[in-house]
Amino acid sequence: MRCLLCFDRFCLLLFAVVAGYWRSAGGAKVGKTSLIMSLVSEEFPDDVPLRAEEITIPADVTPERVPTHIVDYSEAEQSDEQLYQEISKANVICIVYSVNNKKSIEKVTSHWIPLINDRTDKDSRVPLILVGNKSDLVEHSSMETILPIMNQYSDIETCVECSAKNLKNISELFYYAQKAVLHPTGPLYCPEEKEMKPSCIKSLTRIFKVSDLDNDGILNDKELNFFQRTCFNMPLAPQALEDVKNVVRKNMTDGVEDNGLTLKGFLFLHTLFIQRGRHETTWTVLRRFGYDDDLELHQEYLFPLLKIPADCTTELNHNAYLFLQSVFDKHDKDRDCALSPDEVKDLFKVFPYMPWGPDVNNTVCTNDQGWITYQGYLSQWTLTTYLDVQRCLEYLGYLGYSIICEQESQAAAITVTRNKRIDLQKKQTQRSVFRCNILGARGSGKTSFLQAFLGRNLLKQRKIREDHKSFYSINTTYVYGQEKYLLLHEVMPDFDFLSEEDLACDVVCLVYDVNNPRSFEYCAKVYKQYFMDSKTPCMMIASKSDLHEARQHYSLTPLDFCRKNKLHPPQPWTCNTVDAPNKDLYTKLTTMAMYPHAKLRCMCTCNRCTFCICQNILRSQLLTNIKAKFYSVVLNRLHDVGAYLLVDEECSLIQQVHTISNVEESIYMESSVQPYGPQARHMAQADLKSSTFWLRASVGATVFAVLGFAMYRAILKQR
Repeated sequence: MRCLLCFDRFCLLLFAVVAGYWRSAGGAKVGKTSLIMSLVSEEFPDDVPLRAEEITIPADVTPERVPTHIVDYSEAEQSDEQLYQEISKANVICIVYSVNNKKSIEKVTSHWIPLINDRTDKDSRVPLILVGNKSDLVEHSSMETILPIMNQYSDIETCVECSAKNLKNISELFYYAQKAVLHPTGPLYCPEEKEMKPSCIKSLTRIFKVSDLDNDGILNDKELNFFQRTCFNMPLAPQALEDVKNVVRKNMTDGVEDNGLTLKGFLFLHTLFIQRGRHETTWTVLRRFGYDDDLELHQEYLFPLLKIPADCTTELNHNAYLFLQSVFDKHDKDRDCALSPDEVKDLFKVFPYMPWGPDVNNTVCTNDQGWITYQGYLSQWTLTTYLDVQRCLEYLGYLGYSIICEQESQAAAITVTRNKRIDLQKKQTQRSVFRCNILGARGSGKTSFLQAFLGRNLLKQRKIREDHKSFYSINTTYVYGQEKYLLLHEVMPDFDFLSEEDLACDVVCLVYDVNNPRSFEYCAKVYKQYFMDSKTPCMMIASKSDLHEARQHYSLTPLDFCRKNKLHPPQPWTCNTVDAPNKDLYTKLTTMAMYPHAKLRCMCTCNRCTFCICQNILRSQLLTNIKAKFYSVVLNRLHDVGAYLLVDEECSLIQQVHTISNVEESIYMESSVQPYGPQARHMAQADLKSSTFWLRASVGATVFAVLGFAMYRAILKQR
């Protein structure tokens, strides 16, 4: 904190606080140096120098825990230019007048305030504190004269009467100086209109909406206690909570509803705090929710530090999805698992702007009314996190993620994935979002392929406005029972200028129109130039397969091209259907993105190639019946062996018990137990004879299947 003290022969003291620095200047024998000396030594000095040396007050001895540097100014030793420099550095200026000198009071408005305003920017005026020194020399107060001046100039924070001689209000003077810097009234309150400024109302309204966890427009006791604990690290006692509500009830008719605090009551409380000089309470709330001295959200709050190494992606973690789910439930008032336009506007009222445009409805899943569904809502957040994590952090900051979830920052919501090269080495990945770039000539059906992923057939796609179309679509797919996000990105068909972003993806989809003879040539050239030597898996899509297939004007047919480059055969696809288009292709794309290291397998269903023939044999009814019979025989055999062992154990136990008894009981035991042994062995031998045949048959069938699969692998390798 920087403090500036200025005196002249009219007993004027200026004193400015700049992040811990206090500067004083003025004429001799007026008391400004005495104020500094009295503060430091806690006694009135006998000998007062013309100018005190620079003094630093440690943070641990100040109420606000802010270090304060005090620099004296002497008109006799320093120039006006040096005074102007110190004024420009000041955060707060204390203008000191003598309470027994009317001329010094007049000088406040005629000289010092205009001088200060001329040396400071209009948009960042320095707060002023009026200090009436030498109060020990008079019995009356100067407040009646000062109050009109305070009402005339909004820059004046407060007025303090003090005495350097008897140490009256010396420490209070410095306290208010620090308070004027750390908790200024100017940005919060307009004294002329006696109400809070619009920017303050806007900030507190956002804080109210963030704290209203159930979005009912009322802060109930639970929400008020959470708010109190968040801002002040302690809950309110039940009686204190009722006292607060009673204060609001006495002054407002609609400040309390259903035993909860409304927005009007919330704003009234903060107005009351400011009017009673407790504006540090309002500032504590504002700063806890990320606001700076200009009532703008801190850049450090909106964009916390997050390191993202190369070849790594960003995803939302489980806690972030839970938070976003609670936000969705909070604003889905009709409980239809979709957000209507009004509900979307209500959700984004805590934002300074509308972050989602009409293209979002064509990027994620919507219901029949075109409203974003719950799955589409989460998908859009996933898309934002993947493409622009800084924007995602900003959005989470507006929603108050770090406050509601009690985290240090929004960065706690982000998971930075492992390097892709490590995933390839380990042949497994923990990622849940995969990117597929769609390339193809103009008119090949790329946009339709994106919209079909959202369940829209050709008829629904024709209703989309041209300016509302999106180059992205994202939805969930299931790969081996695991839910994954597949992000499709349509790349503009500029063959000569494919950027690194166009090439950076997990899987590539090359789309050509089967009805256009010149469509496949673009896909072939793009693959040969950019993806032939890369490790990115590629899939060829034969779009508009419901139309007549024209012969492509290329040296190789699409099927021969794929065979030559060891690609999957072209996958036929169309969105000209009555129902929603089939999504099997998207599942295959996600699988290829998850397992790029896996060897290529045939993806056709022609029933003519070696793969399809071997698959049909392995899935035949004969092998299925043999496998089922083999399982049943093994289970029966295990059951019989277990029963036989149980009988033997019981017999052994009975024999041991009867051996302890007399010989007659022992003879009786042998005669009674003896029939069980041969009977059990006879049953096991019978079952063994019947199961031997099936066991041999099952082993033979297994050997046959293994040999058949080996032959299939050998043929596929040659192919």
